[in-house]
Amino acid sequence: MNINIICVGRLKEKYWADAVGEYSKRLSRYVNLKIIELADEKAPETMSDAQKEMVLEKEGARIIKSIPESSFAVTLEIGGKSLSSEELAEFLSEKMLHSVSSLTFIIGGSLGLSHEVIKRAGFHLSFSRMTFPHQMMRVILLEQIYRAEKIICNEPYHK
Repeated sequence: MNINIICVGRLKEKYWADAVGEYSKRLSRYVNLKIIELADEKAPETMSDAQKEMVLEKEGARIIKSIPESSFAVTLEIGGKSLSSEELAEFLSEKMLHSVSSLTFIIGGSLGLSHEVIKRAGFHLSFSRMTFPHQMMRVILLEQIYRAEKIICNEPYHK
C-alpha cells in the first residue's frame, strides 16, 4: 500500500526529524511511504476572520493539488472520529481489502483545514480533542501507522 502524509509546515527541530526518520525506516518494510511537506502561510497572532479564511484557502489549494487523484484522503481533525490502535489497523486492512492502493493522511497548518480539503476527504480522524503541535502530530501519526501494521501482521509491538 502507498501511504502519503501531507503536512503543512516543516520540521524545525532535529529530534522531530530523527523520530520521523526512525518511523519512516520502520514503515518501509510494510508500506511505500511518502511525506509531502507544504509551505505554511504566514499567520500573525491577530487576524481578521477574512484573513484566516484566506490563509486556509491558500494552504487548502496546495493540499488538494498534492493529493494523488486516486488516493483515499484522511484528514486529521479534532472533530473527526476517534479510533483505537486496533480500529486503525482494521481501517487500514479494510482499505487494502477493498483495493484502495493509496491512502493520504492530511495534517493541516496552525489554523486547521479549509472546507475544500475537509470535503475532499473520505474519512476524518481524530487522535484527541486536544490540540498538538503539528510536528508532534506527524510523529504520532507515523507511530500509529507503524503500530497498525504490526497489529495487521500479528507481530509483537502492540501491547
